[in-house]
Amino acid sequence: MTDQTVMAEEADFELPQVYRIHAFGCVTQRPPSHPRGSCGASGSQPLWDRLAKAIEARRLGDVGFTASGCLGFCAAGPLLVVYPEGIWYRPTTPEDVDEIVESHLVNGKRVDRLVMILKK
Repeated sequence: MTDQTVMAEEADFELPQVYRIHAFGCVTQRPPSHPRGSCGASGSQPLWDRLAKAIEARRLGDVGFTASGCLGFCAAGPLLVVYPEGIWYRPTTPEDVDEIVESHLVNGKRVDRLVMILKK
């Protein structure tokens, strides 16, 4: 450690936020007969492609989208989790994705009909 290096616990600072909103969509692909299921087998990839294109088309530079691995609730997929709120969505159609973009990502309003209440 150099004299200029400061450990995080020693410093009083705010972490910069890269995105105002950051969404993660599961793309895990298991065989259709797998007992846990998967978001990929439930058709997530075309939905996330649409989401990414909509974010880019709307020039939402403060909104990030990351394709993720398993989010842990495979049978419920396709799943999208949006932070910082930690809202879990289960969109199944392109129109659902469009509604999430317009309502939540653009206008900050949760899309209640698509919210998943997950229990561990």
